Amino acid sequence: VQLQASGGGLVQTGGSLRLSCTASGRFFSSSAMGWFRQAAGKEREFVAAISGNGGSTRYADSVKGRFTISRDNAETMVYLQMNSLKPEDTAVYYCAADRFSTNTAPTLILAYEYWGQGTQVTVSS
Repeated sequence: VQLQASGGGLVQTGGSLRLSCTASGRFFSSSAMGWFRQAAGKEREFVAAISGNGGSTRYADSVKGRFTISRDNAETMVYLQMNSLKPEDTAVYYCAADRFSTNTAPTLILAYEYWGQGTQVTVSS
């Protein structure tokens, strides 16, 4: 599975962005997809995840109610709609794939075998 994240940019506090992740490979529809982020000087952290069948989603407490993860298995795409952005959301955002989680949405970094290159999101105050 190869992943390509896009959609990052500079936005003001309270604004919105939509991140996209394009996936290639045979196992997309059976793979859980996750979004993680890493701010400068900090460890990578979980943001959101969706199961391979789309029936299960998980969110970090810090983004619940503001971010929405979704997927389109026909287009092999996963999205992260980010609303009400805050300066603390500034980070490089990564999409990742877990080939073995069709029905669950893992939150642990170690569960994901494949990673995209990351896209920068900067929220100005």
